[in-house]
Amino acid sequence: MSSGLGRRLRGADGAAGPQSKDQLLRNGHVLTFNSVLTAALGAGYWAFAARNYDADTVGRNYSAVSAMMLLAGVGQLNLTNVLLRFVPTAAGRTRRLVTRAYLAACATTVLLAGAFLLLQPVLSPGLHFLHDPLLGPCFVLASAAYAVFVIQDGVLTGLRRTDWVVLENAVFSVVKIVLVGVLAVVLPSSGILLSWTIAIAVAVTLTNGFLYTRAFPRHAMTALDERADVSRPTGGYIMADYVAALFWLGATALLPVLVLNRLGPDQAAYFSLAWLAGFSLYQLNASMGESLIVEAANDPAQLVKQCHKVLRHTGMLLTAGTVVLCAAAPLVLRVFGADYARNGAGLLRLVALSALPNLVVIIAVSACRAQRRLRMLMGILALVCSLSTALSLVLLPVLGIEGVGAGWLIAQTTVALWLWWQKRLWLPVGRSAPRTGRRRRVTTGDG
Repeated sequence: MSSGLGRRLRGADGAAGPQSKDQLLRNGHVLTFNSVLTAALGAGYWAFAARNYDADTVGRNYSAVSAMMLLAGVGQLNLTNVLLRFVPTAAGRTRRLVTRAYLAACATTVLLAGAFLLLQPVLSPGLHFLHDPLLGPCFVLASAAYAVFVIQDGVLTGLRRTDWVVLENAVFSVVKIVLVGVLAVVLPSSGILLSWTIAIAVAVTLTNGFLYTRAFPRHAMTALDERADVSRPTGGYIMADYVAALFWLGATALLPVLVLNRLGPDQAAYFSLAWLAGFSLYQLNASMGESLIVEAANDPAQLVKQCHKVLRHTGMLLTAGTVVLCAAAPLVLRVFGADYARNGAGLLRLVALSALPNLVVIIAVSACRAQRRLRMLMGILALVCSLSTALSLVLLPVLGIEGVGAGWLIAQTTVALWLWWQKRLWLPVGRSAPRTGRRRRVTTGDG
């Protein structure tokens, strides 16, 4: 990529970084490592929880955590992807941009979580335990804090500080594991949810201390490549990207609550942990997609080459991971207990297989975000998520929890084949490279 991202950029720490042409796979590898580490620690967490809490409690608490993640995902207004796209070239505007994002996300999430608690008897009767005087406020605050937690990953990735993404997620996971064991003794019905709440608070405090005292001031002195897109996020961009993200968020985060209400807490527990294990491969795809967006912002002309590189490189890793998960599905789930292995192995295999076509979907979505092709972005996610959800709803009564996995495999494969056939709809093949913003250069300090 001699004509790509060849110039040296100062990194977020103020020192001259590696050649930017290496950043795509480097940051993708670090984010992938973060996904593997987070998945491993997450599996350890739920294995520990499954052996210290009964299945009914695990199912209810996991559904409460999923509801919290859904509310935070909606409430953060998809500002994670917006910041991922625009922080790389924000320079001196970064602190103000991120602060406004935090405030908007927290305010929106608090309102949504409060409304959810009021409507809980109608929306999800199985979560009645959230009306406890302690758990209710904790649920609202944890939802708001999780919105910040999600956004800060995008900020760190946009700053090319993926090492801190690994650190903050490791801190969050370890604190959570320690707390879930301690709280099993004193709060056996709600210790899982409270362990999440406290661990999120610790991770958010640590990470934003680093961002505001070190990363933002040094990024303000970053030297920008003249080929970088230095445009600012508009209201139209934010709204369109938000609508697109809602399709994906709703399709994924509502499933555990749906299974809880249709099949009961035991099946919700079996579904949740098998889904968690299989969806770790989706995180691999998402990590490489995030790195692709950041590097495309710094040099839009290299988008086609970068997409092909991500497809080849990630495809090999993903194929190996899928083979391992499919072959070892019962062994993987046995760490949670024999019942989880017996009831969830089929679902795990189906979800793992569906991650292969999802790679094409993620690359297309990332390319659309990088080029600001928002109508195509919304169309892709609306199609894949509506089809996945519809098939899951149809097959759930017939096949049980495996019906969800079958629905996702069919939907992801169908959409991926269409996208591959119509690559010209989302890749700038045969037309001019995406336009960049006004060229400028920020004075570089010694940082």
